[in-house]
Amino acid sequence: MPVGDVPGGNATDVVAALAARVGELTDAFDAELIAFRRDVHAHPELSRKETRTTQVVADRLRAAGLEPRLLPIGSGLVCDIGPDRGPNGEGRVGLRADLDALPLQETSGVEFASTEPGVAHACGHDVHTTVVLGAGLVLARLAEEGRLRRGVRLFFQPAEEVFPGGAEDIINKTSELDGVDRMAALHCDPKFDVGHVGTRIGPITSASDSVMVTISSPGGHTSRPHLTGDVVFALGQVITQTPGVLGRRLDPRSGVNLTWGAVQAGSTPNAIPSTGIVKGTLRCLDVRAWEKAGELVREAVEQIVAPYQVSVAVTVTHGVPPVENQTEATGDLENAVREAVGPNAVQLTEQSMGGEDFAWFLRKVPGTMARLGVRTPGGRTYDLHQGDLVVDERAIGVGVRALAQFAAS
Repeated sequence: MPVGDVPGGNATDVVAALAARVGELTDAFDAELIAFRRDVHAHPELSRKETRTTQVVADRLRAAGLEPRLLPIGSGLVCDIGPDRGPNGEGRVGLRADLDALPLQETSGVEFASTEPGVAHACGHDVHTTVVLGAGLVLARLAEEGRLRRGVRLFFQPAEEVFPGGAEDIINKTSELDGVDRMAALHCDPKFDVGHVGTRIGPITSASDSVMVTISSPGGHTSRPHLTGDVVFALGQVITQTPGVLGRRLDPRSGVNLTWGAVQAGSTPNAIPSTGIVKGTLRCLDVRAWEKAGELVREAVEQIVAPYQVSVAVTVTHGVPPVENQTEATGDLENAVREAVGPNAVQLTEQSMGGEDFAWFLRKVPGTMARLGVRTPGGRTYDLHQGDLVVDERAIGVGVRALAQFAAS
């Protein structure tokens, strides 16, 4: 029975009936989805190598009578459910998951731990994949029952953890965003208890760029630094002074942060090396600051090293802009969570300094990303990108309910 045909039902009755059916279907898939997640978790694959994960997702969608399309970028897939257009001309709702794992050794101790040495699902992408698959299975059943008002496109994206990532590949090398006019995604958050979803209007993540500064000179003896360019000293000035320059040239409300993570120069104490390199990450909470921060880094570094008789090359590689959540889409996701999960399930989340390439989709299509609580109430708070990450698997059902209700409402 179509949603709009609930006998004597007003809008509230319609929404409640949909949420009840979403809950029933999610419960029916619960055990299967947990098993699916454990299988993916045990077989993690690095960015752009997610062929097995792509295949098992595609196989399950085909078993549900759907027709997934493999992406022409090496891995990943998309799958359509329901009509191309809604009754008022609405395009499809896009639901996005990321497939890749991290180059980390798993130390969680769970019985379904990674079987791949040095590779682990330490960011929850196995959960994201399972949630979007589960939402797709629920939505396919709703479509069969005539309850799906508008079409949905599932995006199983490769290579979220690298620059440039899979989102840019999908946008630049395929036409899969055509016909999509709204998108949503969930990301695991170990700071929230399972059963809760964290939302925020506006930027919810940070821009993230990589910075590499290479300084060179002829080199020389440490007893005669005045006869050459002192690469190590110049590197020290870059490391200590550049963040301060950014803090005085950009609005402090933009949350600009340059943090160095690697330095390489020389191998012996009495020789000035000819080359030195420092690498770091530039993060910005504001997209306008992000758009000019890279050039400011170049300008600052060149001026800082100018007195030291060295040559310098600055490489700033744009990673991702901030994820900027649209007001309307975020409100609709919050309503979906309250309807399908519970009236107190929505929480306000802080803006993260982490980067997320879902941002590229939201520069093309309005939408929203939310935080999926994966912490067991009263249990330990784990951290993402750590090999010991453990998630409460009840979060899978919460995520399925939230995304299915959002897409079907």
